Amino acid sequence: MRRPLLSLAHLTVLDAAPDALLEAAAETGFDAVGLRIVPPLPTDTIVPVVDDRPLQRRLKAIMRDTGVAVLDVEAIWLMPHTQVSVLGPALDLAADLGARHVLTVGHDPDWQRMGDNFASLCEAAHARGLRPMLEFIPYAVCASLADADRLLAAAAPGRAGLLVDALHLSRAGGTPQEIKRYDATLFSYLHLSDAPAAAPAADDLRNEARGGRLYPGEGGLWLKDFVAAFPPLTPIAIEAPCSARRHLPPKERAQLAMAATLRLLSDSATGG
Repeated sequence: MRRPLLSLAHLTVLDAAPDALLEAAAETGFDAVGLRIVPPLPTDTIVPVVDDRPLQRRLKAIMRDTGVAVLDVEAIWLMPHTQVSVLGPALDLAADLGARHVLTVGHDPDWQRMGDNFASLCEAAHARGLRPMLEFIPYAVCASLADADRLLAAAAPGRAGLLVDALHLSRAGGTPQEIKRYDATLFSYLHLSDAPAAAPAADDLRNEARGGRLYPGEGGLWLKDFVAAFPPLTPIAIEAPCSARRHLPPKERAQLAMAATLRLLSDSATGG
C-alpha cells in the first residue's frame, strides 16, 4: 500500500536539537521533518540555526546521507511587532535547506496590519521558491479555518496555502466535512495528532496543544474522516507533543508516533 509522505514536526520532539530531529526521523522511517528556525513567540527559545554555519553544514550532511528532507520551517507568528524585512535570513536558510513551505500563524488584532505583513511575507517567500502555509489556532487571532481563508483571500490569493491541524480544527468547533468546502490545492500538507474528543477549557487550549496531545488513533478525534477529507496521498506532518512520554528519548517518541500513524493509515485503507 502506498502511503503519503510522513514528516516529523519539531514540536513532537521539541527538546531535540535540529540534527537530533533529523537523525530521529531517519532512524524511524520518516521522510521529512518540520524544522523550527524562528521562535514562534518572543518568549520562546530555539537552537539558533540561522546563524550557525557549522550546524547548517551538519544538517545538510545528515539530509544527504539519509534522504530525509525538510518539509517546512516554522514558525512565523504575524504579531503587532512583526517586521518581515528581518526574516530574510530565515527564509534564505529555508530555501537553502530545500524546504517547501513556511508555517505561518496570524496573531495580530489589527487585521489590516496582519494582512499587509502576510502579503509581504508571501512575496518574500515566493521569491525564494517557498509556499507559506497559514495555520489557524483557536487561541490565536486567526482562530478558525474561515478566519484563515479570509486572511488568505485578502492578502495573498494564489501565493499561499491553508494548513489544517486536526486538533485545532476540533477545538475551533470544525469538522472534516468543512475542509471539503475549500479548493483542494490550498492544502499542501496537514498536521495530524489525536486528543480526547471533549475539549478542555478555553484557557487550557494552549497547554493541550503544546503538550497534551496523543498519537494518532489514541484519542477520540475523527482522524480517519479527517485524513479522507484531503486529496489522496496528501503529505502528513505528525505534530503530537505528548507530555506523558516526554521522559522518552526523541527517537523512541518518533518511533511511537510513526507506528501509531501507520496503524491509523492501514485501518483507514482497509475500513478497520
